[in-house]
Amino acid sequence: MATLPNPLPSLATDPSGRSLGLRLPPGRLVDATDDGPWHEPLLWHADKQAAPGTWAALGAPAARAGLLPVLVELGGSQGGPENWELLPGEMSYPGDHDPEEVLAEYWGDEGGEDEPGAEAGSDGEPAEPLEPFGAAWPGLAPAGALTADPGTRAARVADSLAGATWLKDARLALVPSRRSADIPAAIGWTGPLNHENDVARLCAVLRSWEDRFGIRVVALGFDVLVVSVAAPPSTLADAEALAAEHCAFCPDNVAQGEPGGLRAYAEKLVDEQIWTFWWD
Repeated sequence: MATLPNPLPSLATDPSGRSLGLRLPPGRLVDATDDGPWHEPLLWHADKQAAPGTWAALGAPAARAGLLPVLVELGGSQGGPENWELLPGEMSYPGDHDPEEVLAEYWGDEGGEDEPGAEAGSDGEPAEPLEPFGAAWPGLAPAGALTADPGTRAARVADSLAGATWLKDARLALVPSRRSADIPAAIGWTGPLNHENDVARLCAVLRSWEDRFGIRVVALGFDVLVVSVAAPPSTLADAEALAAEHCAFCPDNVAQGEPGGLRAYAEKLVDEQIWTFWWD
């Protein structure tokens, strides 16, 4: 695996980023991990809350400098990235994992009421597999058709999140990463820790979603991941196949979501431009 040079250290002496072709607002570098300071900055984030247009203005020039944008939540109960218990040294490389194998493993894991392929019964015992699927992994969903340029869709979703009340004090951040899907692994994000210790395995799935659904990682909170979607499923059948992937990727989305199980969850994926995941 070729290591991407990290441009962030240059911001320590050039905070505006002019040497990288950037015009950054005031911000700060983050190197804090659960094991102490990392040997180089993991990300930069702005000092002020993101505003509509910020992503579009900085995204393209930052990408040319080897940095990709993502919104990070600073106003949540766990604080910002400095307090997220990042573990970059514990992450593998997303390209080393097969996304379907990862999803199939999650689907088939023995987990009682938290098992991706099963729904808990009222007595607390594992219930029948979630409809319309059984215990066997159903396979990957078909790719969607692009309804927008993925970068343009990401900028629009970022603008909508900048003013969202549920994402508290979202700041624009820049991360050294080759692909948007790799951003969580690049910073050692541990939001899904109760589901997966090595977030690079989830990033392998995100890479597959990049290819099939035009997703981009747009926002991260302590345990929340938001992606934009440029090629969402357009039929309920395709959405149900995708819902199985979501259920394996993040069981809490279905198990602790609204009533109706996987079928009801799938209905909301049809033509949906934003996918949000959270891990309890």
